[in-house]
Amino acid sequence: MRARHRTFKLGAALLLCGALSACSATYRNHGYVPLDEDLSQITVGVDTRDTVAEVVGTPSSGGVLSESGYYYVQSRVKHFAWQKPEVIEREVVAVSFTEAGIVENIGRYTLQDGQVVPLARRITRNGQDVSFIRKLLANLGRFSASDFIN
Repeated sequence: MRARHRTFKLGAALLLCGALSACSATYRNHGYVPLDEDLSQITVGVDTRDTVAEVVGTPSSGGVLSESGYYYVQSRVKHFAWQKPEVIEREVVAVSFTEAGIVENIGRYTLQDGQVVPLARRITRNGQDVSFIRKLLANLGRFSASDFIN
């Protein structure tokens, strides 16, 4: 009887440990940021887009409005059970260029340097989204007798 009780306790303890370990957080790394040693090989005012790509690699993304810069982005995301994934670390290295394609500046930014930008869906409702039938039915009650008498 005592052996069964011990076996039950041991089994319950193992089951509890397994359940707790299943709820541990997992971390995922995304992207690439060049090392400081590699960035120190780039000379502001001398190097070009091509030499930057040769020294530190191809960027994660480029300038949105024009070919203004290279952006190297690295993020660390925490995933825990059913909760929404949370970005716990982010680093951005921004290399900006002049119009001639020469390195103008190198900046390093972290998650603490950023600001949350709420994305809002902006819709201008000036009657463009209303169908012809809806406009016609909406105007039925707006007529008066004086509109028909000349």
